[in-house]
Amino acid sequence: MSGLAERLPDVGTLLAALDSADYLADEALGTSLFLAARMGQPILLEGEPGVGKTEAAKALAQALETPLIRLQCYEGLTSSEALYEWNYPRQLLAIRLAEAQGAALREADLFSAEYLLERPLLAALDHPGPRPAVLLIDEVDRGDDEFEAFLFELLAESAVTIPELGTRRAAIPPVVVLTSNHWIDYPATDRVAAIIRRRVPAAAVPLAGQVAESVTRLRGLELAKPPGIAEAISWTAALHMLGAEKLDEASAEQTAGAVLKYAEDLDAARASGFATLVGNDG
Repeated sequence: MSGLAERLPDVGTLLAALDSADYLADEALGTSLFLAARMGQPILLEGEPGVGKTEAAKALAQALETPLIRLQCYEGLTSSEALYEWNYPRQLLAIRLAEAQGAALREADLFSAEYLLERPLLAALDHPGPRPAVLLIDEVDRGDDEFEAFLFELLAESAVTIPELGTRRAAIPPVVVLTSNHWIDYPATDRVAAIIRRRVPAAAVPLAGQVAESVTRLRGLELAKPPGIAEAISWTAALHMLGAEKLDEASAEQTAGAVLKYAEDLDAARASGFATLVGNDG
Protein backbone atom coordinates (compact mmCIF):
# COMPACT_ATOMS: atom_id res chain seq x y z
CA MET A 1 0.00 0.00 0.00
CA SER A 2 1.12 3.53 -0.79
CA GLY A 3 3.42 5.00 1.84
CA LEU A 4 3.11 2.09 4.25
CA ALA A 5 6.37 0.30 3.53
CA GLU A 6 8.30 3.45 4.40
CA ARG A 7 6.18 4.21 7.44
CA LEU A 8 6.07 0.61 8.74
CA PRO A 9 9.13 -1.32 7.60
CA ASP A 10 8.81 -3.89 10.40
CA VAL A 11 6.88 -4.88 13.51
CA GLY A 12 9.29 -3.14 15.85
CA THR A 13 8.70 0.19 14.13
CA LEU A 14 4.94 -0.21 14.56
CA LEU A 15 5.30 -1.18 18.22
CA ALA A 16 7.39 1.94 18.80
CA ALA A 17 4.82 4.09 16.99
CA LEU A 18 1.99 2.59 19.04
CA ASP A 19 4.02 3.26 22.16
CA SER A 20 4.38 6.90 21.08
CA ALA A 21 0.59 6.97 20.76
CA ASP A 22 0.39 5.78 24.39
CA TYR A 23 -0.85 2.32 23.40
CA LEU A 24 1.24 -0.50 24.85
CA ALA A 25 0.71 -3.52 22.61
CA ASP A 26 2.39 -6.87 23.10
CA GLU A 27 4.34 -8.40 20.21
CA ALA A 28 1.50 -10.72 19.15
CA LEU A 29 -1.00 -7.88 18.75
CA GLY A 30 1.63 -5.64 17.18
CA THR A 31 2.42 -8.35 14.63
CA SER A 32 -1.25 -8.82 13.79
CA LEU A 33 -1.76 -5.08 13.29
CA PHE A 34 1.41 -4.89 11.19
CA LEU A 35 0.25 -7.70 8.90
CA ALA A 36 -3.24 -6.17 8.61
CA ALA A 37 -1.73 -2.87 7.52
CA ARG A 38 1.00 -4.17 5.19
CA MET A 39 -0.96 -7.04 3.63
CA GLY A 40 -4.28 -5.23 3.32
CA GLN A 41 -6.16 -7.92 5.20
CA PRO A 42 -8.86 -7.06 7.77
CA ILE A 43 -8.06 -7.87 11.39
CA LEU A 44 -10.75 -9.01 13.83
CA LEU A 45 -10.18 -8.09 17.47
CA GLU A 46 -12.42 -9.99 19.86
CA GLY A 47 -12.82 -9.45 23.58
CA GLU A 48 -14.88 -8.12 26.42
CA PRO A 49 -15.65 -4.38 26.50
CA GLY A 50 -12.73 -2.49 27.96
CA VAL A 51 -9.81 -4.67 26.84
CA GLY A 52 -8.58 -2.02 24.38
CA LYS A 53 -9.95 -3.09 20.99
CA THR A 54 -11.17 0.32 19.89
CA GLU A 55 -8.07 2.01 21.33
CA ALA A 56 -5.90 -0.30 19.19
CA ALA A 57 -7.53 1.05 16.02
CA LYS A 58 -7.20 4.64 17.22
CA ALA A 59 -3.52 4.13 18.04
CA LEU A 60 -2.90 2.45 14.68
CA ALA A 61 -4.38 5.45 12.86
CA GLN A 62 -2.23 7.78 14.92
CA ALA A 63 0.85 5.65 14.22
CA LEU A 64 0.13 5.83 10.49
CA GLU A 65 -0.73 9.54 10.67
CA THR A 66 -3.94 8.83 8.82
CA PRO A 67 -7.65 9.38 9.58
CA LEU A 68 -9.63 6.97 11.73
CA ILE A 69 -13.09 6.39 10.23
CA ARG A 70 -15.48 4.59 12.58
CA LEU A 71 -18.63 2.63 11.85
CA GLN A 72 -20.59 1.61 14.96
CA CYS A 73 -22.68 -1.47 14.19
CA TYR A 74 -26.07 -2.08 15.77
CA GLU A 75 -29.05 -4.31 15.26
CA GLY A 76 -30.95 -3.25 12.15
CA LEU A 77 -28.06 -1.31 10.58
CA THR A 78 -28.55 -1.20 6.81
CA SER A 79 -26.00 -0.95 4.03
CA SER A 80 -27.30 2.46 2.98
CA GLU A 81 -26.88 3.86 6.49
CA ALA A 82 -23.28 2.66 6.55
CA LEU A 83 -22.45 3.66 2.98
CA TYR A 84 -24.11 6.87 1.80
CA GLU A 85 -27.33 8.82 1.56
CA TRP A 86 -28.66 11.62 -0.61
CA ASN A 87 -28.92 15.16 0.67
CA TYR A 88 -32.69 15.39 0.29
CA PRO A 89 -33.10 18.94 1.71
CA ARG A 90 -30.52 20.25 -0.76
CA GLN A 91 -32.14 18.33 -3.62
CA LEU A 92 -35.53 19.80 -2.72
CA LEU A 93 -34.03 23.27 -2.65
CA ALA A 94 -32.57 22.70 -6.11
CA ILE A 95 -35.96 21.58 -7.41
CA ARG A 96 -37.70 24.66 -6.05
CA LEU A 97 -35.01 26.95 -7.41
CA ALA A 98 -35.30 25.37 -10.85
CA GLU A 99 -39.09 25.72 -10.77
CA ALA A 100 -38.81 29.39 -9.79
CA GLN A 101 -36.43 29.99 -12.69
CA GLY A 102 -38.49 27.97 -15.14
CA ALA A 103 -35.50 25.70 -15.76
CA ALA A 104 -35.59 22.02 -16.61
CA LEU A 105 -34.00 19.75 -14.03
CA ARG A 106 -33.05 16.21 -14.95
CA GLU A 107 -32.91 13.33 -12.51
CA ALA A 108 -29.19 13.01 -13.21
CA ASP A 109 -28.75 16.59 -12.05
CA LEU A 110 -30.21 15.71 -8.65
CA PHE A 111 -28.44 12.40 -8.16
CA SER A 112 -24.90 13.60 -8.70
CA ALA A 113 -21.83 13.64 -6.50
CA GLU A 114 -22.77 17.15 -5.43
CA TYR A 115 -25.72 15.79 -3.45
CA LEU A 116 -24.06 12.66 -2.07
CA LEU A 117 -23.45 12.42 1.70
CA GLU A 118 -20.74 9.90 2.47
CA ARG A 119 -21.12 7.59 5.44
CA PRO A 120 -18.18 5.71 6.98
CA LEU A 121 -17.78 2.90 4.45
CA LEU A 122 -17.78 5.14 1.39
CA ALA A 123 -15.61 7.73 3.15
CA ALA A 124 -13.00 5.03 3.81
CA LEU A 125 -13.06 3.88 0.19
CA ASP A 126 -12.76 7.45 -1.10
CA HIS A 127 -9.92 8.51 1.20
CA PRO A 128 -7.24 9.93 -1.13
CA GLY A 129 -4.15 9.00 0.88
CA PRO A 130 -1.22 9.18 0.79
CA ARG A 131 -1.66 6.38 3.32
CA PRO A 132 -4.85 4.35 3.74
CA ALA A 133 -7.44 5.39 6.27
CA VAL A 134 -8.02 3.09 9.22
CA LEU A 135 -11.61 1.87 9.04
CA LEU A 136 -12.84 0.76 12.46
CA ILE A 137 -15.97 -1.39 12.28
CA ASP A 138 -17.03 -1.62 15.90
CA GLU A 139 -19.07 -4.54 17.28
CA VAL A 140 -19.57 -6.20 13.91
CA ASP A 141 -21.35 -9.08 15.65
CA ARG A 142 -24.33 -6.77 16.27
CA GLY A 143 -25.14 -6.54 12.55
CA ASP A 144 -27.49 -9.04 10.92
CA ASP A 145 -26.44 -11.66 8.38
CA GLU A 146 -27.50 -9.58 5.38
CA PHE A 147 -25.41 -6.61 6.46
CA GLU A 148 -22.39 -8.80 7.24
CA ALA A 149 -22.60 -10.38 3.78
CA PHE A 150 -22.70 -6.91 2.17
CA LEU A 151 -19.85 -5.69 4.35
CA PHE A 152 -17.49 -8.55 3.58
CA GLU A 153 -18.20 -8.33 -0.16
CA LEU A 154 -17.39 -4.61 -0.07
CA LEU A 155 -14.18 -5.22 1.86
CA ALA A 156 -13.11 -8.01 -0.47
CA GLU A 157 -13.57 -5.85 -3.57
CA SER A 158 -12.67 -2.46 -2.02
CA ALA A 159 -15.43 -1.15 -4.25
CA VAL A 160 -19.15 -0.45 -4.24
CA THR A 161 -21.68 0.39 -6.93
CA ILE A 162 -23.91 3.42 -6.50
CA PRO A 163 -26.74 2.97 -9.02
CA GLU A 164 -26.86 6.65 -10.00
CA LEU A 165 -23.09 7.17 -10.15
CA GLY A 166 -21.57 3.84 -11.05
CA THR A 167 -18.80 1.91 -9.31
CA ARG A 168 -16.59 3.64 -6.75
CA ARG A 169 -13.33 1.77 -6.25
CA ALA A 170 -10.77 2.59 -3.57
CA ALA A 171 -7.53 3.97 -5.00
CA ILE A 172 -5.97 3.18 -1.61
CA PRO A 173 -8.01 0.53 0.23
CA PRO A 174 -8.41 1.16 3.97
CA VAL A 175 -6.77 -0.77 6.77
CA VAL A 176 -9.76 -2.51 8.32
CA VAL A 177 -10.09 -3.26 12.04
CA LEU A 178 -13.23 -5.11 13.08
CA THR A 179 -14.15 -5.60 16.72
CA SER A 180 -16.45 -8.10 18.37
CA ASN A 181 -17.41 -8.58 22.00
CA HIS A 182 -16.18 -12.13 22.17
CA TRP A 183 -12.57 -13.04 22.88
CA ILE A 184 -9.35 -11.28 23.59
CA ASP A 185 -8.51 -11.59 27.23
CA TYR A 186 -7.70 -8.59 29.39
CA PRO A 187 -4.00 -7.72 29.37
CA ALA A 188 -1.84 -9.17 32.13
CA THR A 189 -1.78 -7.22 35.38
CA ASP A 190 1.74 -5.89 34.85
CA ARG A 191 0.80 -4.60 31.40
CA VAL A 192 -2.32 -2.91 32.78
CA ALA A 193 -0.08 -1.25 35.38
CA ALA A 194 2.26 -0.06 32.62
CA ILE A 195 -0.68 1.38 30.68
CA ILE A 196 -1.93 3.18 33.79
CA ARG A 197 1.51 4.66 34.45
CA ARG A 198 1.60 5.89 30.86
CA ARG A 199 -1.84 7.50 31.03
CA VAL A 200 -1.55 8.90 34.59
CA PRO A 201 2.16 9.63 34.87
CA ALA A 202 1.81 11.97 37.85
CA ALA A 203 0.33 9.27 40.08
CA ALA A 204 2.48 7.65 42.75
CA VAL A 205 4.49 4.70 41.40
CA PRO A 206 2.97 1.95 43.61
CA LEU A 207 -0.57 3.12 42.87
CA ALA A 208 -0.69 1.84 39.28
CA GLY A 209 0.26 -1.69 40.29
CA GLN A 210 -2.21 -1.71 43.19
CA VAL A 211 -5.05 -0.50 40.98
CA ALA A 212 -4.20 -3.07 38.29
CA GLU A 213 -4.26 -5.89 40.83
CA SER A 214 -7.51 -4.66 42.38
CA VAL A 215 -9.22 -4.37 38.99
CA THR A 216 -8.25 -7.98 38.33
CA ARG A 217 -9.88 -8.99 41.63
CA LEU A 218 -13.00 -6.97 40.81
CA ARG A 219 -13.37 -8.87 37.55
CA GLY A 220 -13.55 -12.04 39.62
CA LEU A 221 -16.88 -10.88 41.05
CA GLU A 222 -20.25 -11.29 39.37
CA LEU A 223 -20.51 -7.78 37.98
CA ALA A 224 -22.89 -6.27 35.43
CA LYS A 225 -19.96 -4.35 33.90
CA PRO A 226 -16.54 -5.72 34.81
CA PRO A 227 -13.98 -2.89 34.78
CA GLY A 228 -11.65 -2.61 31.81
CA ILE A 229 -8.54 -0.59 31.15
CA ALA A 230 -10.42 2.69 30.79
CA GLU A 231 -11.96 2.24 34.25
CA ALA A 232 -8.56 1.37 35.74
CA ILE A 233 -7.15 4.61 34.31
CA SER A 234 -10.12 6.63 35.59
CA TRP A 235 -9.78 5.08 39.04
CA THR A 236 -6.09 5.91 39.24
CA ALA A 237 -6.75 9.49 38.09
CA ALA A 238 -9.45 9.90 40.74
CA LEU A 239 -7.19 8.55 43.48
CA HIS A 240 -4.36 10.83 42.39
CA MET A 241 -6.70 13.83 42.29
CA LEU A 242 -7.61 13.13 45.92
CA GLY A 243 -3.96 12.92 46.90
CA ALA A 244 -3.80 9.16 47.44
CA GLU A 245 -0.35 7.64 47.06
CA LYS A 246 -1.50 4.08 47.67
CA LEU A 247 -4.71 2.11 47.40
CA ASP A 248 -6.19 1.03 50.69
CA GLU A 249 -9.64 0.09 51.94
CA ALA A 250 -10.71 3.65 52.73
CA SER A 251 -9.52 5.20 49.46
CA ALA A 252 -10.98 2.32 47.44
CA GLU A 253 -14.40 2.75 48.99
CA GLN A 254 -14.24 6.52 48.56
CA THR A 255 -13.46 6.31 44.84
CA ALA A 256 -15.27 3.10 43.86
CA GLY A 257 -17.68 5.06 41.67
CA ALA A 258 -14.81 5.79 39.29
CA VAL A 259 -14.30 2.11 38.50
CA LEU A 260 -17.76 0.60 39.05
CA LYS A 261 -20.59 2.20 37.10
CA TYR A 262 -23.65 0.36 38.40
CA ALA A 263 -25.22 0.39 41.86
CA GLU A 264 -25.45 -3.41 41.93
CA ASP A 265 -21.72 -3.66 41.15
CA LEU A 266 -20.91 -1.29 44.02
CA ASP A 267 -23.08 -3.44 46.28
CA ALA A 268 -21.19 -6.55 45.16
CA ALA A 269 -17.86 -4.90 45.92
CA ARG A 270 -19.04 -3.83 49.37
CA ALA A 271 -20.31 -7.34 50.06
CA SER A 272 -16.95 -8.80 49.09
CA GLY A 273 -15.17 -6.21 51.21
CA PHE A 274 -12.91 -3.47 49.93
CA ALA A 275 -10.09 -4.68 52.17
CA THR A 276 -10.11 -8.00 50.32
CA LEU A 277 -10.34 -6.36 46.91
CA VAL A 278 -7.30 -4.18 47.52
CA GLY A 279 -5.33 -6.99 49.11
CA ASN A 280 -5.34 -5.55 52.64
CA ASP A 281 -7.37 -8.26 54.32
CA GLY A 282 -4.52 -9.22 56.56
